[in-house]
Amino acid sequence: MEMTTLDLGPQAAEVARVVAGVRDDQLTGPTPCKGMSVAGLLDHFLGLTLAFRMGAEKAPLTGGASANAGQLAADWRTRLPEQLDALAAAWRDPAAWEGLTEVGGVQMPAAAMGVVALNEVLVHGWDLAVVTGQPYRADPAAAERCLAFAGDFAAGMPEARNGIYGPVVPVPDDAPVLDRLLGQTGRDPGWAPS
Repeated sequence: MEMTTLDLGPQAAEVARVVAGVRDDQLTGPTPCKGMSVAGLLDHFLGLTLAFRMGAEKAPLTGGASANAGQLAADWRTRLPEQLDALAAAWRDPAAWEGLTEVGGVQMPAAAMGVVALNEVLVHGWDLAVVTGQPYRADPAAAERCLAFAGDFAAGMPEARNGIYGPVVPVPDDAPVLDRLLGQTGRDPGWAPS
């Protein structure tokens, strides 16, 4: 993988905007992530933004990101935007993209881990936006890079891919890049809360 850094900032800012629009009465609603409520997704976001920031700083956390609605921090409305900012800031350091790093017990080249971090933010941001009825804009460069990574990941490690995502949802080749990425990550771009 080429050593190109990515700015996670535009996508992190878009997700922070979506977080600000989540209403309390939406916390128990289902998300495109099987068995996960909005509150569970927000808890997962709190964990993953911290874990991937620590990965950028080469200071791995023990344990992985949970997705437990019952554990959602009371201050999530202020904490999550702050953690999204800190995540983007950590990955702006060129050293974050060098060597190996570890997140959630998985060690891989930091250049790949940065794309995984971006993919988590981008795709789960869509999950949160679609379930709360908000518009969502994927940073075009971020979506292209995540789509290429998802394709490489599926081709290179199909068993790992299948353990993380649901089955690929077929999406037309000429569909928008975000829709193709969603399909690769097991999501129906037309999903809507019932």
